[in-house]
Amino acid sequence: MNEYLKLSREVAEALETGRPVVALESTIISHGMPYPQNVEMARTCERVIRENGAVPATCAILGGRLCVGLEEDQLEYLGKAGQSVVKASRRDIARLIAQKQDGATTVAATMILAKLAGVRIFATGGIGGVHRGAETTMDISADLEELGRTEVAVICAGAKSILDLGLTLEYLETKGVPVIGYGTAELPAFYTRTSGFKVDCRMDTPEEIAATLRVSHSLGLGHGTLIVNPIPEEYSMDPAYIGGVIDSAVAEANAKGIHGKEITPFLLGRIKDATAGKSLESNIALVYNNVKLAARIAALLG
Repeated sequence: MNEYLKLSREVAEALETGRPVVALESTIISHGMPYPQNVEMARTCERVIRENGAVPATCAILGGRLCVGLEEDQLEYLGKAGQSVVKASRRDIARLIAQKQDGATTVAATMILAKLAGVRIFATGGIGGVHRGAETTMDISADLEELGRTEVAVICAGAKSILDLGLTLEYLETKGVPVIGYGTAELPAFYTRTSGFKVDCRMDTPEEIAATLRVSHSLGLGHGTLIVNPIPEEYSMDPAYIGGVIDSAVAEANAKGIHGKEITPFLLGRIKDATAGKSLESNIALVYNNVKLAARIAALLG
């Protein structure tokens, strides 16, 4: 066991007895949604995972410890602290440990913590990707690099639609990351079910996905797997409408010179305001949809 790793009692017991575990990130709590919806969402995610036969392991860095599995008071703390907590990716982990600081884990950092703990399945809302205009800014999420080097399966609703989805898929292909569509042959665009961009393959059952992950793990190929799960139909937003909202938000961010770690929270906030909160409702619904699928796959893997 890594000396900096701290497992909750529930997660430790699950791993010792071979019960399925699903990792969850904490940036979605601190940076993705306002309080108290963020904490309610986090608690509901954990409940949905338990109801579907697995154990939740929300990840964060607290007091310099790599926590896999959080208690109620820790979830509440992250929710209230919000964006004052460091948004922690791979490059931040060692510094936060050494300085005994707190960090909310991104997709990349959560994959690292999950791998250290021996957790093979991770559910989130949407991954980061290649940002629009990356050919000049080189703004590419560390999530994609992590998928290419860390053997954890990530279940999400595709890449956030504020990104360049075509280039994101191209980058994943370059890194050798398989993209599996659950019940779809297209990459979902987070708020909408389709994007027009094809994934590597379609699988229609959790059993098919679990079998593929089992083989990948046995081969030791050393990369992650991306499983994209479309947002439930009743929460899917009109592509033309949400596309226009996103374009306006991106234009505002460019005009204000916002980039790097700050751009995603800025854009999501602007989109929420422009849609009168409808985007937040969709965001929460797709997260629940993803954690349910992740728990089902984890239960099959054992």
